Amino acid sequence: MREQSGADGPGDRPRRRGQGELEAQVLAVLRQAPGPVNAGWVLDRLGGDLAYTTVMTILTRLQAKRAVTRERVGRFFEWCATSDEAGLAALRMRRVLDAESDREAVLARFVTTLSPDDERLLRDLLGLPEDGTED
Repeated sequence: MREQSGADGPGDRPRRRGQGELEAQVLAVLRQAPGPVNAGWVLDRLGGDLAYTTVMTILTRLQAKRAVTRERVGRFFEWCATSDEAGLAALRMRRVLDAESDREAVLARFVTTLSPDDERLLRDLLGLPEDGTED
């Protein structure tokens, strides 16, 4: 059985990144950038065997999700992160919720699947006391 960790020999294909993994990597690179940067700069920092067009596609998708902004500088765009990985995950959760017709049922079902620690954290974030009643 062949390992999927990388390309080891001729004919071996590099491991495919999981959905969202490349987006997270691009966001991490942009957050470490000294300021707005072009796609070539991002590509250089990512390394590996990525094509320029792949990086542009990911940046464009991140812009559609409002996780990055871009500004035209000469012939190129410069990109800047507006969100981090947690923000990107929150955007994905919001998109899933927005796609459902019964928001109350979805949220109620979601809350019932939370661990006690996550439920406590959510209550703290919402400013609710432990018993679930409002002040």
